[in-house]
Amino acid sequence: MQFDTKRFLLSDGDFLECYWHKTDIRTKNTPLVILFHGLAGSYKSPYIQGAVNELSKNGFDSVLMHFRGCTGTDNKLPRSYHSGDSGDALEFIQSVKNEFSNSKLYAVGYSLGANMLLKLLGEIKENTLLEKVVAVSPPMQLDVCSDRMNIGFSRYYQHRLIKDLNIALDKKYDKHDMYSLINLKRQDIKYLKTFWDFDGAYTAPVHGFKDAQDYYTQSSSKQYLIDIQTPTLIIHAIDDPFMTQNIIPKKNELSKSVELELSQEGGHVGFISGTLFKPEYWLEKRIVNYLKS
Repeated sequence: MQFDTKRFLLSDGDFLECYWHKTDIRTKNTPLVILFHGLAGSYKSPYIQGAVNELSKNGFDSVLMHFRGCTGTDNKLPRSYHSGDSGDALEFIQSVKNEFSNSKLYAVGYSLGANMLLKLLGEIKENTLLEKVVAVSPPMQLDVCSDRMNIGFSRYYQHRLIKDLNIALDKKYDKHDMYSLINLKRQDIKYLKTFWDFDGAYTAPVHGFKDAQDYYTQSSSKQYLIDIQTPTLIIHAIDDPFMTQNIIPKKNELSKSVELELSQEGGHVGFISGTLFKPEYWLEKRIVNYLKS
């Protein structure tokens, strides 16, 4: 998969790495899809690669907005990104719309990126620049999801993700006086074992929240769904190992613009049918069909 990489400068002096993929037959009116990855994701993530490929086959240009520091290049500031960090995405969407004013603009978010995107839509309400949006496996109640990650096999995924987050946090001590900012000694990073630990020690204080619960409460997208006025499809699997059924919104929690599509199986950003020897990756096709409908 070939990408053109561009650095997007943010208003606070930091930057994002954005990976563009354009179709061979593009014109000034070619529709464009902005993609938002999940926690510790990147252009290498299989779900991003699959989406870009399917979008391209159906005449869509696409661009992946990496969250701060997610390409392996450290961002400039002590802060990073989080599940409710909609400000960076809004800046980028506005910039893309200004540059490609003749193109219809869409967005697709996955996991953390999906939660962030839903929150953003609820915040901006009718002031959207997007034609349609798809949110895949959004953790719409972050405290419930963080609790769920401490149970069963989900702890393995939590261990892997926290390991990556701790490595990224450790690097920040090379450039910033992190102890004065978050009151955590560098040697104590190794004691952060869960999302509650990490978000309480780093995510919350560095991004201006009182504690992990305050961060989870303010950043969960479920409370914003009723205010969304952009046509939006939420795709969620009931067997998602990172969540419980408590996160599934009721009908009266959804605006008329939001369609909730529940699958009995699909795991977390999985959604594969067929057989072991002939799997069918239907998620990408469902996304494209919705955007084109």
